[in-house]
Amino acid sequence: MDWALFFSALISSTLFPGGSEVLLLYRLNEGAAVIDVVLIATLGNVLGSLITYGMGRLGNEVVHKKYLSISELKMKRAEAFFNKYGYPSLLLAWLPIVGDPLCLVAGLLRCNMMLFFILVTIGKLARYALLALPFMA
Repeated sequence: MDWALFFSALISSTLFPGGSEVLLLYRLNEGAAVIDVVLIATLGNVLGSLITYGMGRLGNEVVHKKYLSISELKMKRAEAFFNKYGYPSLLLAWLPIVGDPLCLVAGLLRCNMMLFFILVTIGKLARYALLALPFMA
């Protein structure tokens, strides 16, 4: 198990900045098994999104604004995006800027956790798989 990649992906999908894609590409360039690396990164990234979702579900907006330093603008963008596109928007939880707040909004809105898990996993797996595509031979 590549713990560095796992934790990089986990931290990248919480409200902290990170760059798991760079580490994934580095590992692939070193010759790591494509499927292993993609699955490890996906697992860490989805777990981080579940943590963010849980923070939204268990907390409230005041706590998130005060302690998590999520700007009002990011929250409004994420909420507007979710309200406009609904559950399918969770397929884009990997996007920079709106992805993490989108997971938090899903928790705040008490979205179905299983549906959240499935859609976020599909989106994040697809992103890592596309990054790894040139390394598949």
